[in-house]
Amino acid sequence: MKIIEAKDHTSAEGQAGLLVLDNTVDPQTLSLDGVTRVDLNFPKFTDGRAYSQAYLLRRRLGFAGEIRATGDVLIDQLVQMSRSGFDVAVLRAGVDIADAQRQFDRFSGFYQADAVNTRPLFARQTA
Repeated sequence: MKIIEAKDHTSAEGQAGLLVLDNTVDPQTLSLDGVTRVDLNFPKFTDGRAYSQAYLLRRRLGFAGEIRATGDVLIDQLVQMSRSGFDVAVLRAGVDIADAQRQFDRFSGFYQADAVNTRPLFARQTA
């Protein structure tokens, strides 16, 4: 997962190929033709509806473009964001990227399937 500081994020709504979704929108009701990036918002870190949106985009709709997490993004959410289908996370202001990267270094793998690895660990093992 790519991690971006808040100051480096640009969201030019209306830009060709960019779709900015409020977390109340069901992505299954939208056309993704020509969309290359979807920005999903976390208005508060306790509001997890964007996780469901990312999962729906990846698994049910087969969206292969970039899914970017914006808003109140905390470092302890990054691993789950990645497993839900996000490619990029924009950290809120004042959060150190090095601290965020350490979250990924803590976990080497997962038993369960997710939006990225659709098969559980036991099914990925070769004899």
